[in-house]
Amino acid sequence: MIVTVRHLTHYTFDQTVRAVALSLRAFPVDTDSQSILDWNVKIDGATFGSQFTDGCGNVLQSASIFRSSDGYTVEITGRAETRDTAGILRGLKEKTAPQVWCRSTDLTASDAAIRKIAERIKGSTPLDRAHDLATRIGEAIAYEPGMTEASTTAIEALKLGKGVCQDFAHILIAAARAAGMPARYVTGYLVSRDPDLPHEASHAWAELWVDGLGWVGFDAANHCCPDEYYLRMASGADAVDAAPIRGAYRGGTQPTMSVDVAVQQAAQ
Repeated sequence: MIVTVRHLTHYTFDQTVRAVALSLRAFPVDTDSQSILDWNVKIDGATFGSQFTDGCGNVLQSASIFRSSDGYTVEITGRAETRDTAGILRGLKEKTAPQVWCRSTDLTASDAAIRKIAERIKGSTPLDRAHDLATRIGEAIAYEPGMTEASTTAIEALKLGKGVCQDFAHILIAAARAAGMPARYVTGYLVSRDPDLPHEASHAWAELWVDGLGWVGFDAANHCCPDEYYLRMASGADAVDAAPIRGAYRGGTQPTMSVDVAVQQAAQ
């Protein structure tokens, strides 16, 4: 499938800032499940640093705006060819050992309720256990936008019983780590399977390390593994660590943000 992406993120400050420094993880890479045909990140008035690939296979780049401003826009556009590999991630050039992803974060910490889910998973193989855990998380909370915030933790979302893709991913990661499985947060895009429905904005899911297979993606919010409708961007310990855009500002306060995303299947 050929997937096209146009992702605009506009930041507005209530007071003029003197400078902006950004860290970008907004560059998908070639794997067995996707080939990047063209990709561009544009920020008017920004000076870009050199790109580099970290040990986890993420492409990072810095950008700076050295002028007074009351806002700026990050425009991400591109095309990729995606393929269904049953959620198995292969072809990613990374050097980090899976055990790195066993560490907990504030957003993915577990409590008694999460550990209880982890203790109940069943399966005769590591893959069966991973699927069973993802299914349990998908049934543990309901998908309902507007009920949680970017700062909502896995513990809080499970207790609330409602959330969005970020919350499903955080709970699954917390439970997987409690069960001794390395797990990480993945950002990307998802093409709507129904052309009459609005396309998803930027999406998130989890990858679990399965002995014998390696990293396997699980989208508990949609009760499936990523297929050709998914475009993988980057990974991290949680949503903050994997965020496509992170910034620091001199002067002013934290900005308000508006997002416009179009993710579509191109005519073949």
